[in-house]
Amino acid sequence: MQSSSRTSILQGLAAAVPIWIGYIAVGIPFGVLAAKAGLSPLQIALMSVIVFAGSSQFIAVSMMASGASILPIIITTLFVNLRHLLMSTTLALHLRGASRGVLSLFAYGVTDESFAVNLTRFMNGDWDIKRSLVVNHTTNVVWIASTIAGGYLGEIIPEGAFGIDYALTAMFISLLVLQLKNALILITTILSGFLSVIFSLLLPGAWNIVISSMLAASLGVAILAVFQRKRTGASL
Repeated sequence: MQSSSRTSILQGLAAAVPIWIGYIAVGIPFGVLAAKAGLSPLQIALMSVIVFAGSSQFIAVSMMASGASILPIIITTLFVNLRHLLMSTTLALHLRGASRGVLSLFAYGVTDESFAVNLTRFMNGDWDIKRSLVVNHTTNVVWIASTIAGGYLGEIIPEGAFGIDYALTAMFISLLVLQLKNALILITTILSGFLSVIFSLLLPGAWNIVISSMLAASLGVAILAVFQRKRTGASL
């Protein structure tokens, strides 16, 4: 029994190592940017513990730095994190029989990266919740530690040094480029950017981000539904 538990831990750790590397590479820059936005290392740590969602943390820090109020930040990060519902629903199929306490612990650690790693292994049939918990929570610890380290570095690095002021913009451009997989996503992206500029001239704070994202995404879904109906009709 003890040998089996040790094996599960080791297999979970082995699966988590690539995620650790990625989190260190992203977590430290996030901590630096958060420090530049005015957050202390303690606040950065609390944000990473409570939120534990890299993309929404970057967005929140960006909006804080631009002077956005709390409500637009909450709404924006909520919509960004809605994908976690889909990920959790997919993983739930492989977690039948687990107690609510264990499921709650598991759900806290679900991220894009841990989802991909755990789902692949669940589908291969050689994975269980013990191994997946190791993946989820060791990566959580690495993320928190990396962001805190970045927070302390942010207090040392001079303002504007190493192009750090552009790092957040560059990060989001890189994330955006990776998502441009078809024409519909490209159209939705361009429309979102266009609407954001228009609304920024009309609305205070960062509401332009929330409204433009919702409108562009809704239009993208509508266009996709139309094409799917046409495709279904053509096949009939």
